[in-house]
Amino acid sequence: ATVKHFIGNESEIERTTINSAIDERTLREVYLRPFEAAVKLADVWGIMSSYNKLNGIYTAENEWLLTKVLRDEWGYDGIVMSDWFGSRTTAPTVNAGLDLEMPGPTRDRGATLVQAVHDGLVRAETVRERALAMLRLMERVGSLSDHRPFEEHADNRPEHRALIRQAGSAGTVLLKNDGALPLNPDSGTVAVIGPNADVAQIMGGGSAQLNPHYRITPLDGMIQRIGQDRIEFAKGCANHRWEPVIEGEFHAEYFDNEGLRGPAIHTDTINGSVVFWHEEVAESKVDPNAFSVRVSGSYTATEDGEHSFGLHAAGYAKLYVDGALVVDAWDTWSKGRTFFEEGCDERTGNVTLSAGQTVSVVMELCTKPADNLYFTAFRFGVSRVLGQTEIDAAVAAASRCDTAVVFVGRSGEWDTEGSDLENIDLPRNQNVLIDAVCAANPNTVVVLQTGGPVEMPWVMQAPAVLQAWYPGQECGNAIADVLFGDADPGGRLPQTFPARWQDNPSHSQDPEIYPGAAGTVRYGEGVFVGYRHYEKHGITPLFPFGHGFSYTEFSLSNVSTRADDRDVVVSVDVTNIGNRDGSTVVQLYLSDHGAAIDRPEKELRAFAKVALRVGEKTTVNLMLLPRDFAYFDVETGSWHVNGGVYTLHIGFSSTDIVMTQDVSQEARMLPV
Repeated sequence: ATVKHFIGNESEIERTTINSAIDERTLREVYLRPFEAAVKLADVWGIMSSYNKLNGIYTAENEWLLTKVLRDEWGYDGIVMSDWFGSRTTAPTVNAGLDLEMPGPTRDRGATLVQAVHDGLVRAETVRERALAMLRLMERVGSLSDHRPFEEHADNRPEHRALIRQAGSAGTVLLKNDGALPLNPDSGTVAVIGPNADVAQIMGGGSAQLNPHYRITPLDGMIQRIGQDRIEFAKGCANHRWEPVIEGEFHAEYFDNEGLRGPAIHTDTINGSVVFWHEEVAESKVDPNAFSVRVSGSYTATEDGEHSFGLHAAGYAKLYVDGALVVDAWDTWSKGRTFFEEGCDERTGNVTLSAGQTVSVVMELCTKPADNLYFTAFRFGVSRVLGQTEIDAAVAAASRCDTAVVFVGRSGEWDTEGSDLENIDLPRNQNVLIDAVCAANPNTVVVLQTGGPVEMPWVMQAPAVLQAWYPGQECGNAIADVLFGDADPGGRLPQTFPARWQDNPSHSQDPEIYPGAAGTVRYGEGVFVGYRHYEKHGITPLFPFGHGFSYTEFSLSNVSTRADDRDVVVSVDVTNIGNRDGSTVVQLYLSDHGAAIDRPEKELRAFAKVALRVGEKTTVNLMLLPRDFAYFDVETGSWHVNGGVYTLHIGFSSTDIVMTQDVSQEARMLPV
């Protein structure tokens, strides 16, 4: 596994060039900490550097980061690779500790590196260190022994499917429940509503996306659980970021110039209306940085009405429907937030079509000068425009049924690397849809599928809200398991959900804090991120960090502590006092109120998930290490434990603290 992006890649605005200005204490206490755990606890073999600069130096060229901290302090012996096209130099990256330039073929190494050695810019010993790291990785994965190439394959085993389904339900977070959940699986009709109901939103976007064996939609999962005859479906509205791609084959003609002049020098077939080219294009018959292409196909409408055709491209492009120019992203192209900020924002144009009508669709594109990443890409698509008619149909369905379940949220188009969200509103008309359905049926459950928080102006009207995230290929089954009580909602919030976007710690009137100014984004909130920020400023969140309900109830009692050398073990009894089996997460926060430095009101230092049957009781032991009491002292370059009394807060979320206990620590310094 490769851990990424190392480090300071929290802002995607100008992600390939932005300078992340982070003070060392904040770096050590917040941003380096998960990477340190991956190295020291998980013994990871690969780390990917980020595109951005860290305090003025690109991370791929940052010797303090890649050598002093990563290798000398943490003892890391794996490889460091660049993000794709994230290596910009030869000597600085090799000397800093970057082992592998990605992707190949090499641009900054090979003969260029040999010349750098001859010129005295890189020591031969340094090159050997970089090569040794790669050989060590090859040995670890077995490619230095009897290695034979094999075709890529993926296993589709019953035990894998069961595990994915279990993980999906165990990760759902029950944000609110006024008795609406679980649903009765044996009686009652259900209106299944929303843009995410008949689509399986199984993962976020970006380079981590995979091709699953199958996808179970929430609608399919509900039907499998209670049958088709008890369900009525209505989409209500759309939530896509870009118009859905057109499936099928398209004919592509390539030209060795940027004006589609002369005969095509190569043709081929493209599957679907989205393509990403880099390096080799048209079997290397054209220069990948100076070519044009015409892509031709067709689209058949399935419904009457106005249709929206959309196009965005990392290149200059136009889209024609039945010979008429519908979208111009050529003459009026401007940089947007698509294709890692190398593309324009989507442009759209409307065409009225009848069900069964087939129209020709032609896109023309040529390359443009690259800003930082060298590729050409396009995406075009189409959908019927949805409006009040679809919301009215959803309201009618909700009115006819005993319960309404509204599946809303975002998708991997929104929640993806390479593009920040401009707000945390639900896209398009989803808030309007939820309001209307809640007004029509008092037994409305809202199921959110997002990668992070959204504003919920309707939260007081919805008796139940379930955060399902992106639960994998068993999506619909996992969600149905929770909705009907076959599984307990076992997740707890790993982030704070603010009541409004303006409450977020990185939201500021100062553009240096976000989205950045003059090429720098300043981490002005320091260590006060997440719940630390809300507690410092007395801001009440919509749902706090660590929050989540079970279908049963739990109590905590009999907290005690004991010292083991310099470690502290905190023990607490947990009892299921409800009438169902279920799970909870016991959370331990730590306060240091006597520190001379400004520290958070409390910080999560340990947690444990426990599953208990009705009436069952168990003892949970939570370990506190010396580092858990420390803050980073920049002046001494070490971790400092303040001498005095610390308060332990034990509970079920950052705001649901059930009991406290004091412990004492001696003042001491800890090495990095």
